[in-house]
Amino acid sequence: MITVTNLSIQFGKRILYKDVNLKFTNGNIYGVIGANGAGKSTLLKAITGELEATTGQITLGPGERLSVLSQDHNKYDEFNVMDTVMMGHSVLWDIMKEKDALYAKEDFSDEDGVRAAELEEKFAELGGWNAESDAAQLLSGLGIKEDLHYRQMAELSGKQKVRVMLAQALYGNPDNLLLDEPTNDLDLDTVEWLEDYLANFEHTVLVVSHDRHFLDAVSTHTVDIDYGKINMFAGNYSFWYESSQLALRQAQNQKAKAEEKKRELEEFIRRFSANAAKSKQTTSRKKMLEKLNIAEIQPSTRKYPGIIFQMEREAGNQILEVEDLKAVDDDGTLLFDHLSFTVEKGQKVVFLSHNPRAMTALFEIINGNREAQGGTYKWGVTITTAYLPLDNSAFFQSDKNLVEWLSQYGEGNDVFFKGYLGRMLFSGEEVLKKVNVLSGGEKMRCMIARMQLNNANCLILDTPTNHLDLESIQAFNNNLKGFKGNVLFASHDHEFINTVANRIIELTPNGNIDKLMTYDEYISSDAIKEMRAKLYES
Repeated sequence: MITVTNLSIQFGKRILYKDVNLKFTNGNIYGVIGANGAGKSTLLKAITGELEATTGQITLGPGERLSVLSQDHNKYDEFNVMDTVMMGHSVLWDIMKEKDALYAKEDFSDEDGVRAAELEEKFAELGGWNAESDAAQLLSGLGIKEDLHYRQMAELSGKQKVRVMLAQALYGNPDNLLLDEPTNDLDLDTVEWLEDYLANFEHTVLVVSHDRHFLDAVSTHTVDIDYGKINMFAGNYSFWYESSQLALRQAQNQKAKAEEKKRELEEFIRRFSANAAKSKQTTSRKKMLEKLNIAEIQPSTRKYPGIIFQMEREAGNQILEVEDLKAVDDDGTLLFDHLSFTVEKGQKVVFLSHNPRAMTALFEIINGNREAQGGTYKWGVTITTAYLPLDNSAFFQSDKNLVEWLSQYGEGNDVFFKGYLGRMLFSGEEVLKKVNVLSGGEKMRCMIARMQLNNANCLILDTPTNHLDLESIQAFNNNLKGFKGNVLFASHDHEFINTVANRIIELTPNGNIDKLMTYDEYISSDAIKEMRAKLYES
């Protein structure tokens, strides 16, 4: 349990939030949401003690242990993987080290023997005899193979280190668990494993994430940081989002009677309560929606960017033909081979792979930015494309302001381009900001504005939700669902894939899978699971 009492955090004259009183109780998982810069990570740092609050206090339950997902992926480079994970339970780890030091003494005394016996008793109580097997099980679940378990952390890739840090946070069944963006750099299979793990976790969890499906799958409550206030609501992200939108529509409909509004809200809550039973997190057992006070549902003051893709011309019947395409990475890794497919009109295709470089290579090839090692591709004569690359850094190596930068990619006057930027939440003096000082999220919003100017009938999106906040992801997702043209994309966002894609193509070095279905259908198919296992093991 974590209790937050009269918490205030202020940086100079800026008050992030004040007079916050919250209680995070055992058995619940709290999804922390808010716009970029609202103070989500700051709240977690205040709870860990990494950041000192301006006023107030934060306390844990008596004798409880707090575990945190470390963001410093190079901190443990001098240790091996197994030891790094077991360090997540600092009490057990200290006992193990003291025990080893005692037994290594040449002049082992009677006093040392008494101390060793005490340590052995504590060691057994804390499950020390299963310490390595528990750590190995976590590592394997997170995709770290056994041959890496005793390698030095320095030898691992950045994405492998992320998984080891996550195993460290989960290790030892902590009483309180803080996870800041735990799904970053995890493939979709590993995210699903983490969802299942947390569904069976019986202690207190706070999680910050931009992954809506993950928040929906695990959260019992939503903690909303919005314009200096922190409010807690029963229910997951989708419940919070849809209920706040419903409340906003009701607030705008002044003619509706109070009784009519109440009935509409009650029906909405009943519908979500029924859906909660299907969640991995079995939120139904918490009965949280049944206890919800209708008065708690309020319109959100969030601002959503106006992401609107429109086609200047409708596509013909020939979209894209790919024949026997092959791509090899710079280090000689085969990314895909014998890749052939034809995109039909109206199809929205997501490309999957255990190696994300495969999708980037494909997109770069069909955009003419990279040579294939074999095969051909051909666009239909009516097709116009707009491309959102994974790496956009080359676009922002300039001291132009936002208006000047955007005007390079379309025709119009300053008022026209300021209108586009305004839709992407750049207002007032912000449009005169230099593009070379923009944050990752701001750069992505600029790139999306640039794409909209093309009025293309085929969108190519390489991991489009990177660096975006939940509001931008939601707006992007909503527009793509209704987009009449073609979409070719890669993503780590389960909800984004499942609600946009109607075709799945998975790239492997040993063959490819091509299915007309939703993502949920794809991952739940036993036949496809067997096919994937064979292709990745070959």
